[in-house]
Amino acid sequence: MSGPGESFTAEPFPGESFTGESFTGPSRPGPARHVPAPPQEPPPLRPFVSLASPDTYDVDTARVRPTGPRRRTGVVAAAACAVLGLGLIGGAVTGSWLTGDGSDGSDTPDAFTAAGDLWHSVPVDKLFPPTVMGNGAGPGGSDRTWTRIAVAPDSGCGDAFDPLLQKALAPAGCLRLLRATYTDATRSHVTTIGLLFTKADAAAMGVLSRRFEEQGLDSRRDLMPRPYAAEGTVAAGFGDDQRASWTLSVLTDAPVVTYAVSGFADGRAVGEPQPAEDAMKADATTAVAQAGLGHDAQGLADRVERSLRKTVDSATEKPS
Repeated sequence: MSGPGESFTAEPFPGESFTGESFTGPSRPGPARHVPAPPQEPPPLRPFVSLASPDTYDVDTARVRPTGPRRRTGVVAAAACAVLGLGLIGGAVTGSWLTGDGSDGSDTPDAFTAAGDLWHSVPVDKLFPPTVMGNGAGPGGSDRTWTRIAVAPDSGCGDAFDPLLQKALAPAGCLRLLRATYTDATRSHVTTIGLLFTKADAAAMGVLSRRFEEQGLDSRRDLMPRPYAAEGTVAAGFGDDQRASWTLSVLTDAPVVTYAVSGFADGRAVGEPQPAEDAMKADATTAVAQAGLGHDAQGLADRVERSLRKTVDSATEKPS
């Protein structure tokens, strides 16, 4: 101990320390105390993943390549192409229905088109048979037989018709003209049959047919077809003055005008030719009518026209 006025310096006990005015307890082991762990860095947040396809990268360029939007764009483009394709196909099918162009998977043409091609695709013997039988085609239902004696080279329409008839037919155009001349079994009558293949479509042929019918153009004496007078045959003298009867028909189911003109084989002139329709009447008394020249013209024209339609039907038949 020290007395008054003395100073005292404390000596620390073993295991204790003293610094300045503070005192720490002994450094000997004491009861266990909880020491909080030092704060740690928070774990990195997990990336947010949406339902859309993730972005990918081009390895070579390391640029973002958004597959999601591109894929959606591709789908939209494909759908648009599909719709456009269906539209084009539908339009083509509709067009084929409207025009009858034979686009049903076969190469079979429609009847109108097929008829227009016959002038160069069918043998002459099929269009103008060497012999044409006219059962019941004569006056009073008598039978007729016509034999072909000449076939004209296919040509244009120059000089084949009277000028006014040429003008009346002009709107349809002249693609090709085929003609043949026949004689009857007695070789006293001659008849030229003609097939004028036009350039007109079905609508134009319909207009032309109505005009001829409404204006009676097929029965006017100044609108007559001309004969084909073949040298070296009984028809050698068959000219314009020898025309006795005629018939003409504008077809609407084919681009064709059919006609026939008949006369006497001896070359006699006929002052007043008669349309076949008039010459075939039961009460007709003219020399043309009584000779049956109207029947020759109409009967031969009917059978050649019928043969033409049969040929068209064969050309347009679809295989079974």
